[in-house]
Amino acid sequence: MTWAGTLLAPAPGGNGPAGPRRAEGSGVAEKRQDALERAWSDVVDTARRSVADGLVVGTSGNVSARVGDLVAVTPTGVPYDRLRPGDLVAVDLDGRQVRGALRPTSELPLHLAVYRETGAAAIVHTHAPHATAVSLLTDELPAVHYMTAALGGPVRVARYALYGTAELAEAALAALRDRTGCLLANHGTLVHAATLERAYEHTAQLEWMSRVWLLASAAGTPRTLPPDALARAARALAGYGRPD
Repeated sequence: MTWAGTLLAPAPGGNGPAGPRRAEGSGVAEKRQDALERAWSDVVDTARRSVADGLVVGTSGNVSARVGDLVAVTPTGVPYDRLRPGDLVAVDLDGRQVRGALRPTSELPLHLAVYRETGAAAIVHTHAPHATAVSLLTDELPAVHYMTAALGGPVRVARYALYGTAELAEAALAALRDRTGCLLANHGTLVHAATLERAYEHTAQLEWMSRVWLLASAAGTPRTLPPDALARAARALAGYGRPD
């Protein structure tokens, strides 16, 4: 897919490229648009990857990335392989659509709540099957692997609430306290990070750990890692992949 040099469609009744936002100054406006286009490209690539990796089915799940005070987010009801550069959807932190003609995901309240309450710059929400299965069985995925430390500790299950509601956003924020990922009861996963690449990586790890827990639980009582082992893992992971 070619993303460069595309035009952004103005939101209905909103501020498109030719609207009041031009008052920002051409240089600032161009940088803002370039950043949004890059974020949109990453959002779409990540959403497509979630389908290819079996973490979502059809148009379920959603992905977003924050660019300053705006959020590029997947639209509702559109297969990810049909999305193009000109389909960019962006909202402000109050949920007002400022770019695009397609409607944002129905889970927009969930994404915005996380952005407003955390330092997140990217969010991946999936309906990953093993993680969703775990959410039916327990209130917390225990520390079955050291990658639990990457999410801040044992992964809590947010109480069930209808998708797209303020109640679900509230439940997710409670489960995310001191964590960067949670399970949504009878629903799926939610992970935030500083980049989409990291958010997706941790989502995939959460799904894998969920599968491990299910496999082990079928045979007996899984052995889990104690807090001091997780603390050591967190310190090791903080420097992982960085030059000395």
